[in-house]
Amino acid sequence: MSLVTTHVLDNARGRPATGIPVRLESASDGATLASGRTDDDGRVRELGPETLPAGVYRLVFDTGAYLGPEGFFPEITVAFRITDPHAHHHVPVLLSPFAYSTYRGS
Repeated sequence: MSLVTTHVLDNARGRPATGIPVRLESASDGATLASGRTDDDGRVRELGPETLPAGVYRLVFDTGAYLGPEGFFPEITVAFRITDPHAHHHVPVLLSPFAYSTYRGS
């Protein structure tokens, strides 16, 4: 299983947000470590390796691909810290046309 997973829920429509491209990046040098796309359940289940060194990483969501050209947030970047390189990190996003929120999931 990937060390990092995510999912995106569309709060305005009350359903998973499908087809959103997502990149996992190293915050230190901006290198892309993995990429994926949300599935029919709004999840990216396999995003990167099973372990990562402790450090700061980013998930970049191409929400413009989902919200379209009128979307207020064409991209969402969520920076987070990994302190335990073996613990699972689930980083969900709740999305609506003019707002988003995130949290550390389980």
